[in-house]
Amino acid sequence: MSRLCRIKAGITIGDPSGIGPAVTVKAINRLAGKADFVVIGDCGVLSKVPGFTGLLKGKVRIIDLNNVAINRFRFGKIKAEYGRASIEYLDKSLELLKNKEIECLITCPISKDAVNRAGFKISGHTEYFIKKTKSASAEMMLLNKYLRFTLATRHLSLKDVPDSLSIESICRAALVTHQSLKEIFRIPYPRIAICALNPHGSDNGLLGCEEEKIIKPALARIKKKINGVCDGPFPADTAIQMAFNREYDAVIAMYHDQALIPLKVTGADSGVNITLGLDFIRTSPLHGTAFDIAGNNGIVAPGSLISAIELALKCVSSRKKT
Repeated sequence: MSRLCRIKAGITIGDPSGIGPAVTVKAINRLAGKADFVVIGDCGVLSKVPGFTGLLKGKVRIIDLNNVAINRFRFGKIKAEYGRASIEYLDKSLELLKNKEIECLITCPISKDAVNRAGFKISGHTEYFIKKTKSASAEMMLLNKYLRFTLATRHLSLKDVPDSLSIESICRAALVTHQSLKEIFRIPYPRIAICALNPHGSDNGLLGCEEEKIIKPALARIKKKINGVCDGPFPADTAIQMAFNREYDAVIAMYHDQALIPLKVTGADSGVNITLGLDFIRTSPLHGTAFDIAGNNGIVAPGSLISAIELALKCVSSRKKT
């Protein structure tokens, strides 16, 4: 791809004390020439990662916020300072997007613990971007090369999921998914499966009432609004199996681990988180900060971040063709 038409891709390094800096360096070095990369982070931290000089030689643009005290910096530590730094990287990336200095954003993992210690009461990237962009329709899709899931609820305690489910939240997830499958995944006639919440789809109310009271009415409303296939509610194991067999293009999961477990089992290395419904493409790897291995460069694997970068570039190209 010629330099004139390469996509400008921004990457935030996430929590500086996690594996974000290492996977950023490794991924960009492997994808050299695939995009014009802009890394938003701290050069002092990045310089501690083997291979960082390769980024400089490749003329990768580094935006150094210089917001980490390097004299006392350590990998694998949860600190408010690092949580604040990771949020500052996000704010800078939004500024770059607004100024059209980057065309998409790939975010390395932040620590919810560190971010909250720094005074930011958010539960993750998706919620932060919804708040900052004032988006009314942003949704979290999690995918790998085998499966796609959109979450009807996100980062919640399991006991809070039933009360948080609503006809509106399920409809919103399905409608944004349908639109995104067409616009950025180039699937002209999307097929969507809706998961049940309860085992066996509740066995006609024996194991719960959410299917009858919430999920089925949501499905009826969705069918009236889309020109495509939307079926369910299926027991989660059935929906996942059918999607894995390519009978459906995406699945609407009722809660976080209903999606994450099959994704991690079938292909964690190709796993990606994409925020649907924003004005820009934003992806991230499916793993977390991995503080337990941060700083151990030999075992840090960049596969998920590489998949996130490749998906972001593909989605930007698709949008340009729309």
